[in-house]
Amino acid sequence: MLKLEPRPAPSRVMSIASPLLALAITVVIGVVLFLLLGKDPLRGLQVFFVEPLKSVYALSELAVKATPLLLIALGLAVCFRSNVWNIGAEGQFVLGAIAAGGVAMLAEPGTGRWIVVPILLAGVLGGMAWAAIVALLRDRFNANEILVSLMLVYVADQVLGYLVYGPWKDPDGYNFPQTITFLEATKIPRLFAGSRVNIGLLIALLAVAGFWAFLFRTYAGFQLQVGGLAPAAARYAGFSSRRALWTALLLSGGMAGLAGGLEAAGPLGQLTPHVPAGYGFAAIIVAFVGRLHPVGIVFSAILMSMFYIGGELAQSRLGLPKSLTGVFQGLLLFTLLACDTLIHYRLRWKPAHVPAEPAPASTDTNTVQPAPAEGQA
Repeated sequence: MLKLEPRPAPSRVMSIASPLLALAITVVIGVVLFLLLGKDPLRGLQVFFVEPLKSVYALSELAVKATPLLLIALGLAVCFRSNVWNIGAEGQFVLGAIAAGGVAMLAEPGTGRWIVVPILLAGVLGGMAWAAIVALLRDRFNANEILVSLMLVYVADQVLGYLVYGPWKDPDGYNFPQTITFLEATKIPRLFAGSRVNIGLLIALLAVAGFWAFLFRTYAGFQLQVGGLAPAAARYAGFSSRRALWTALLLSGGMAGLAGGLEAAGPLGQLTPHVPAGYGFAAIIVAFVGRLHPVGIVFSAILMSMFYIGGELAQSRLGLPKSLTGVFQGLLLFTLLACDTLIHYRLRWKPAHVPAEPAPASTDTNTVQPAPAEGQA
């Protein structure tokens, strides 16, 4: 029978192979799902893994989806490496979009392109402010950052709903819950004509290099990682746990807010109740599939954006529900967690233990029996 046996040391090979194995298992389960839904599994896999790479336009849409995932996941990687569990990046994304949208609506017809910088800066500050609430409650009252950050997601959604249904509602929008369409000067500059890819992609790639240097080439990044891996050693070395908490959460919130600002002033062009697209939650999977490493996160962000586009195509071409995207994301996370077990354990085939049969009772009548004790009949 198969048994899990502890490894003497974590396997570096499995730490790299685990995401690939998880993806393969996800694909196999996906084939089963397509069969159960009465769809051609080959056509379903083609929609998810081939169509998003089939043309230049498809690749540009892949980049549009991957940009916010990459930005948010980079910030979350810093948090998770610091043992700070920020689960509310979705709320920080929404607040970044709200802050950026508020600045964008201040533009007038004569406003120059310079306003893009304040818009993005407002997005960063909005996300940082929302994350600062989590840091403050954790720092002063020892509140659980998982619960606080998660609950603030729903508060952010309510704030957005209040604004687009109330004071920021477009008076000429036929009573739809939306703001005015942002002026052209406020739109994030695009990289290519005829595509929706904007400078957010370049910002995200620069952020990858910046976060790699911060985590692995600076003393501050070293402090954060030591505090996450060995809190007792960090305290002994004199590293400040409070500084690590605030640094990790503010960085994470700022990146999520930047992603929200790029999304609001980029592909969306206005604020609506549909700003929360689930990027903040999907970025958690992106961060872990990418092994909390900036370079690995690039590839996992591309994979997750393929799931987003594949889900939309499956809805329009195969008649499948859009929720299939969430199914694939969840499958990838659960299979990754299962495969990560093989980093610290290995499978060994051990034969089942067969109990020894008891020796048969002796039937030899010539055996000399012991004499009875004195006083016994």
